[in-house]
Amino acid sequence: MERTLIIVKPDAFEKGATGKIIDRFIEEGFTLRALKLFRFTEEKARQFYIVHKERPFYGELVEFMTSGPVVAAVLEGENAIQRVRDIIGPTDSEEARKTAPNSIRALFGTDKGKNAIHASDSPESASYEIPFIFSSLEITD
Repeated sequence: MERTLIIVKPDAFEKGATGKIIDRFIEEGFTLRALKLFRFTEEKARQFYIVHKERPFYGELVEFMTSGPVVAAVLEGENAIQRVRDIIGPTDSEEARKTAPNSIRALFGTDKGKNAIHASDSPESASYEIPFIFSSLEITD
């Protein structure tokens, strides 16, 4: 079994899509191990997305992720990281509507930046992201 992190971003939270997104993963057979509603501070968002620091969109990403509440979840399942990535679809929501019309980003995202959901993209990122958001006490076994 593998664990991964998802974050329902401020745009999807504002649209009221959080429950539908979480339900989708449960329907796909994932076990929900932790769930948290919070708002990133600028400092925490900068730390969380540090891998993008040198990219031109870093500042916009931090600003967007601090613009409203988010919901983070730890999901567990076989090949969880890749399966979640397949379910969420391409980063650009417009591309997702063309190539993966039933994906989360196609259904709830707006564009490349406001794309409804973050998900760990590798075992390395999951091993950094999960404890960044959750302490071991907050995750069920």
